[in-house]
Amino acid sequence: MTEEIRMHDVVEMRKKHPCGSAIWTVTRIGADIKMKCDGCGRVVMLDRVEFIKRRKRVITPGPDAPEVTLGLASRQSPQKPASQETKGEPR
Repeated sequence: MTEEIRMHDVVEMRKKHPCGSAIWTVTRIGADIKMKCDGCGRVVMLDRVEFIKRRKRVITPGPDAPEVTLGLASRQSPQKPASQETKGEPR
């Protein structure tokens, strides 16, 4: 399994949570991984190495690449040039 972690990944962990669910959603990425239980809503933080050991599989990958969620690359969104935004407005 790859060690890629994305924001909003839906993952299955090896052990079930006491509520009975093994499905979690990643809500924060950094040195620690913050995730929310899809069964009861409990929020837990694990360090990256521990998260990778305990993760069984990725059910649904997050919508953005890790470079985007970590802020290393920008999203490709169209932006209007500044000249068009002020066109027609008095100064």
